[in-house]
Amino acid sequence: MTVLSSEDHIARHSMTHVAIASMIGTALEWYDFMIYNTMSALVFGRLFFPASSPMTGTLMAFSTYAVGYLSRPLGGILFGQMGDRIGRRAVLTLTLLLMGISTGLVAFLPTYQMAGALSPIILVLLRFLQGIALGGEWAGAVLLGVEHGCAGRRGLNASWAQMGPGVGTLASSAVIASVATLTDGAQFLDWGWRIPFVLSGGLAIVGLWLRHGVRETQTFETMQRKGRTLRSPIRHLLRYHGRSLVIASLSRIGPDVLYALLVVFSLTYVTQVVGQSRVIVLTALLVGSTLSVPATLGFALLADRIGVRMVYLGGLFMAIPFACVFFPLMRTGHEAAIIATVAAGLVVHASMYAVQGAFITACFPAEIRYSGSSISYTFGSLAGGGAFAPLIMTVLYRTTGSTLSLSLYVVVAAAITALALLRADRAGKQEY
Repeated sequence: MTVLSSEDHIARHSMTHVAIASMIGTALEWYDFMIYNTMSALVFGRLFFPASSPMTGTLMAFSTYAVGYLSRPLGGILFGQMGDRIGRRAVLTLTLLLMGISTGLVAFLPTYQMAGALSPIILVLLRFLQGIALGGEWAGAVLLGVEHGCAGRRGLNASWAQMGPGVGTLASSAVIASVATLTDGAQFLDWGWRIPFVLSGGLAIVGLWLRHGVRETQTFETMQRKGRTLRSPIRHLLRYHGRSLVIASLSRIGPDVLYALLVVFSLTYVTQVVGQSRVIVLTALLVGSTLSVPATLGFALLADRIGVRMVYLGGLFMAIPFACVFFPLMRTGHEAAIIATVAAGLVVHASMYAVQGAFITACFPAEIRYSGSSISYTFGSLAGGGAFAPLIMTVLYRTTGSTLSLSLYVVVAAAITALALLRADRAGKQEY
């Protein structure tokens, strides 16, 4: 029997704490982000944009969804530079605090009937702050695991933060499904939708407490000690690492578009086109999110055996045929088919998202790693249309009257990301 030394016990305890702290931040922030996305599809069109048709109201609600993506690059630039200059730990506290406050305030927001045009304006402002927080959170959470862990387990260490969105989506789906089940349509529209936002404030306090005990990463402390921190990390990034920035950004396109199809547009399509209850889609998201968490762990472990890029490419190749069968399966209207399709799609997405953090952070050296990872992560969503994917899908469907154009949109996005991965170098210490 192997006996662990006291140092081994400390290291194991420390890495467990790091893994939880890395996961909890992204879980809480994606809980916040997902309840907003879900409410945009279900009720915000009627509550904040009532002077329009149901589909147009949904289109305007998805515009506020896009605002959250548009503000992410600002958060990536602001917090990325701070993360490379003052440290990962301090920035992660700020992003979590900002996300919790901005989301909690949505619970107390007056509707259009109460405050008129001021209501959607405030909604957009809060969404803007949400995006800034999320734009700075992701890279720091990934680096917390990568820079605390050993190099040989990069896939696993980076995956802790990647499990957070699955956990957050799972929690948000469970809460919303519970509220939807316990209230009728009128109650849900009147006050039920506010409950998930109220819970966000308490969850943010838990997240801050969990992160409080995590020390700064050894990688950053070494940089500080040796005087390797840069005065302007972003200027250095743009001047010397432009190619890596482009490749890392393009790696976001395929997974983002697929994710928007599964967790945002599917709500509108199933409820307004197929004519099924919102509870079915929420159940599908609940099942898929539950499966995506262990799937993320499994794909991350596989990446440490066969390579990050191989797993990523495998996920993209699975996404292409999935996009072609998604709508025919949804149109059957069968509850089991809808649930199984959405759940399977989230597992396909997990195969890519599990290794996305490891791939992107490997593109940049330590002194610009937070800036490079944050900017590529956030700008990648804009470049590939992830920010506007629900809007694009809604417009495509209204214009063509066919779902074929939507499937082609996902296929093209996946193909672009695959080409970017194939162009990635295997140079230096960058392990793809």
